[in-house]
Amino acid sequence: MFIPCDRGGDSAAPDFKGFTLLMPAVSVGNVGQLAIDLVISTLDMTKVGYFYTDCLVPMVGNNPYATAEENSTELSINAEVYSLPSKKLVVLQIRSPFIKNKYRPFCETLLSWVKSSKCARVVLLSSSHAYQRDDEQLLGTPLRYLLTPDLEKAVGGRMKELNWKEMEKVAAYPGISNTDKVLHIPGGGITKLLFTESPDGFILALGHQEYAK
Repeated sequence: MFIPCDRGGDSAAPDFKGFTLLMPAVSVGNVGQLAIDLVISTLDMTKVGYFYTDCLVPMVGNNPYATAEENSTELSINAEVYSLPSKKLVVLQIRSPFIKNKYRPFCETLLSWVKSSKCARVVLLSSSHAYQRDDEQLLGTPLRYLLTPDLEKAVGGRMKELNWKEMEKVAAYPGISNTDKVLHIPGGGITKLLFTESPDGFILALGHQEYAK
């Protein structure tokens, strides 16, 4: 559940209609989370609220983006929301791991919020174990992407122009049959669940897949 910040007595929820939501999967090497930290810090994004959930391990700490003594004492928690209206960008940063068996409830709550806030698309930054790459994935760039059908129609051509590589599916029964192919993202956390559970008509982009080494 999204909880807006109370700014001078004004706690009205910000308008995210048409925004792109950028968020990490809590995955191997914390690749997505580190990338999100870089985006928030570089763009000097403003914290606009929190994502309240019982699916993450509780935590609290100092402001990771403090630039002066005045804001160094601000507290940060396990899931916070930042916004940059000029770029129509909203970012959800997750700073703690999931509680056991809470992946699915979190994804359901997240997708419900995305739908109600009318975000245009979701970009999920994830990572996967390098040692579990197949022969094809050992060649060339270690970055991969996945698009839902709606987004494939919109930007699939642009991906090909940029020579980005789509995430390969692997044999469901290696060594027995190569007919059935499945999406396999070892160490990817909620990545596969979020991608496969996105409802019809919902636009979800899986960001570049970095293989943690």
